[in-house]
Amino acid sequence: MAIKGSQVDNITHYAAYRIRVNGDGSLQARWIGFDDATEYVMVPLTMAASPGRVLDRLSNFTAQRAQLELKTTEIDEFFQINRIILWVKESATQYPGNY
Repeated sequence: MAIKGSQVDNITHYAAYRIRVNGDGSLQARWIGFDDATEYVMVPLTMAASPGRVLDRLSNFTAQRAQLELKTTEIDEFFQINRIILWVKESATQYPGNY
């Protein structure tokens, strides 16, 4: 995921995600960088059939591109995402030392 209108190689800070999710169990989340070289595992969210609020998680992950992986790991756990908002911001145009 890159910011719309940004250059492909810019460095992006992935700060948080906010999610409206219904389900049962624990929702595991992690940011994954290029080629699975880097990752940031977040604290799991406990889901409910009627949570009554929007859930969010802070993160501190920096990469050129990243994907957000959401999953459950136990039998009979399930989830339905109704809305997701990602907080990202470009933080640099290149890594230090690149010429």
